[in-house]
Amino acid sequence: MKKEDVMNILDWKTKQSNVEVPFFPARVLLQDFTGIPAMVDFAAMREAVKTLGGDPKKVHPACPTDLTVDHSLQIDFNKCAIQNAPNPGGGDLQKAGKLSPLRVQPKKLPCRGQAACRGSCDSGELGRNSGKFSSQIENTPILCPFHLQPVPEPETVLKNQEVEFGRNRERLQFFKWSSRVFKNVAVIPPGTGMAHQVNLEYLSRVVFEEKDLLFPDSVVGTDSHITMVNGLGILGWGVGGIETEAVMLGLPVSLTLPEVVGCELTGSSNPFVTSIDVVLGITKHLRQVGVAGKFVEFFGSGVSQLSIVDRTTIANMCPEYGATLSFFPVDNVTLKHLEHTGFDKAKLESMEAYLKAVKLFRNEQDNSGEPEYSQVIQINLNSIVPSVSGPKRPQDRVALTDMKSDFQACLNEKVGFKGFQIAAEKQNDIVSIHYEGSEYKLSHGSVVIAAVISCTNNCNPSVMLAAGLLAKKAVEAGLQVKPYIRTSLSPGSGMVTHYLSSSGVLPYLSKLGFEIIGYGCSTCVGNTAPLSEAVLNAVKQGDLVTCGVLSGNKNFEGRLCDCVRANYLASPPLVVAYAIAGTVNIDFQTEPLGTDPTGKNIYLHDIWPSREEVHQIEEEHVVLSMFKALKEKIEMGNKRWNSLEAPDSVLFPWDLKSTYIRCPSFFDKLTKEPVALQPIENAHVLLYLGDSITTDHISPAGSIARSSAAAKYLTNRGLTPREFNSYGARRGNDAVMTRGTFANIKLFNKFIGKPAPKTIHFPSGHTLDVFEAAELYQKEGIPLIILAGKKYGSGNSRDWAAKGPYLLGVKAVLAESYEKIHKDHLIGIGIAPLQFLPGESADSLGLSGRETFSLTFPEELSPGVILNIKTSTGKVFSVIASFENDVETTLYKHGGLLNFVARKFS
Repeated sequence: MKKEDVMNILDWKTKQSNVEVPFFPARVLLQDFTGIPAMVDFAAMREAVKTLGGDPKKVHPACPTDLTVDHSLQIDFNKCAIQNAPNPGGGDLQKAGKLSPLRVQPKKLPCRGQAACRGSCDSGELGRNSGKFSSQIENTPILCPFHLQPVPEPETVLKNQEVEFGRNRERLQFFKWSSRVFKNVAVIPPGTGMAHQVNLEYLSRVVFEEKDLLFPDSVVGTDSHITMVNGLGILGWGVGGIETEAVMLGLPVSLTLPEVVGCELTGSSNPFVTSIDVVLGITKHLRQVGVAGKFVEFFGSGVSQLSIVDRTTIANMCPEYGATLSFFPVDNVTLKHLEHTGFDKAKLESMEAYLKAVKLFRNEQDNSGEPEYSQVIQINLNSIVPSVSGPKRPQDRVALTDMKSDFQACLNEKVGFKGFQIAAEKQNDIVSIHYEGSEYKLSHGSVVIAAVISCTNNCNPSVMLAAGLLAKKAVEAGLQVKPYIRTSLSPGSGMVTHYLSSSGVLPYLSKLGFEIIGYGCSTCVGNTAPLSEAVLNAVKQGDLVTCGVLSGNKNFEGRLCDCVRANYLASPPLVVAYAIAGTVNIDFQTEPLGTDPTGKNIYLHDIWPSREEVHQIEEEHVVLSMFKALKEKIEMGNKRWNSLEAPDSVLFPWDLKSTYIRCPSFFDKLTKEPVALQPIENAHVLLYLGDSITTDHISPAGSIARSSAAAKYLTNRGLTPREFNSYGARRGNDAVMTRGTFANIKLFNKFIGKPAPKTIHFPSGHTLDVFEAAELYQKEGIPLIILAGKKYGSGNSRDWAAKGPYLLGVKAVLAESYEKIHKDHLIGIGIAPLQFLPGESADSLGLSGRETFSLTFPEELSPGVILNIKTSTGKVFSVIASFENDVETTLYKHGGLLNFVARKFS
């Protein structure tokens, strides 16, 4: 960092949002879906450097880089042997005295179906031998709920892990090669936990110590939920694979000096509000205020009311309200948490002294030293009520008391973010289905997917234990979940399994169908098990708006499953509650969840656990030994990973037959020196899009549809649909990913007039898949552009949202406005981000998108330069070249970041 950069930071009041400053993160975190293309690019860059005459051994990360294999899990099995074992608890057994009480008591209890339990079944003594978990069995252990002794993983987990290793062997071998060949790369194998939670529980340092030098921990990586560690006082945020690679190669992140918004929290939440309600309330408020591209720092008396898990949950949602990061400074609450989770006492003392010396420690007793912010907003925690978000966007918050009326309003509204436009006479339609020998009825609002998943919530023991306690009370009351509902429980790490097991609530979750299916992203990224044919046929027959309810943070339409049109984000206990109710079209205040065996109505308030109950269980079971066990598990690895063979050559031995790992074409035309900027002449419009096009619309995600271009590619290489896997698992193959770009079935292209991954190839007039049209344009030598409205590129599936369009032949995007991070990635891959002048749009200029477009770049390209575009109809209009600084123009002149870095090594 230069003196000029330091002076700009000190003069932040006048320089914020106007100058660039370099930032060198201490470390990098990758997850496998977005991490594999980064590592594949590194491997390809070694090839390119060698071709240009350089030394490929120089290409390796310059900073610590951790890669967690956590996104390849799919729910192939979602039933567990424990579910078919004798009833672990509930209604009649409770009355008969045969059910284990939740709290530990020295009482003689029979072991129910846990054949592998090593406890003393006759004595009934409940052991707590949690300190030996990791060494006893290979995987994170499940405990016998009656003796709290380790037993093997549920069959569900083991089967899913076995399939995961088999399905992803090529990818895993590539990851192992990467960890052997590249310095500073550590791979955390499958079955361990989610990237952001492992980051929080294991990788975070808070303060780095290297060669007697102390400096604050900081991290960037290819997961938008890196921000979770902001709750620990660690500066961190998600970036694209392109920027991550730059950091790994020793280059700084170039930041526009951000505005820092101070968010003052006052008051305390009422007992019925969960951390997730607080998160959703803050998310909506900050989204309305407008904090896109800004840093948010929380302060005020309300901060002291929040535990670390509350803070990390709030920080983890910051991408959903548009901020770059959300920061909670280190304070006494942080230090107590770190002590609780096993930090060395001497390190804690050193950390506290250092942070106080450099004025990075928050003293809740002294408000006189509050930082000065660019802007201050206030949120009173007392004003937050229980809520959910949906049906199509995380920012559309709905108070729980308004849920029924809001859903009914959505049925009436025209198709949009809050509407489905169902005719009034069809809103009460009912379709009967036969499933497993019984008849059930589906209607608008019926829940068909209920998932307690890894993202956001499983870092918070209070809400997870609340879900378990609610499940316990529901089972005891004789309530059930209908069997056609796809229920699942995917913890963020083994620690969650530990405390759900040791607290005794796991069997009750299992009894309701919430089996632990494995550790990693599943439902949230579209990897849920397929719905039954009976349900699919009923949805199609009645054109039903069925629902998914999940404790995650992504609920865009079609993301969970193509046929599930309404998706709601909710706290884990509410996910369980809606699964029991079987519908979102319910008023929990006045309508029962169901009835007990005597016919008595059971309401939500009857089974909702109190805050005191949750707190007591949390104190008893979220203990130091659990964190130690997780750390041991990570460091030991597992047998499958440890025995996996992988090459150790300097250059990766690409297998030309592989459909998982392929040397990408980004460097095919790389020259030692950059060529002059070429004009874009007679470009056709590939897609004419509207407002709020997310990176989910652009970047391939979820399962590979059988009729898609990617499916055709795989079929031509001898694969069957069962072997397709997901787009995320194939991000190391640019041929698959390019074919999956803009393949989202909810993409609305104005040329087509309805949601479909289609466009028009104008020279022929044919309507084709987007990839097929782009392929024809490239064969004809015709450049392409994209027309779009406001907020182009919002969302977080970032890397291939830029790489995919580039490989389709897109030279520029012309939009009314951009999500900043996505715009940076367009520049990083070599696509020009052009912006209409303020107040102008494609509509206001009378553009149909059927014209061809031409523009020329000046020799000295400068940030914000005005360019003229001429169309084939003779219209000429001006646009802004949306480069913010000289670094971005330099990268664009080189054809993107990858080419720029490769040239530096040659």
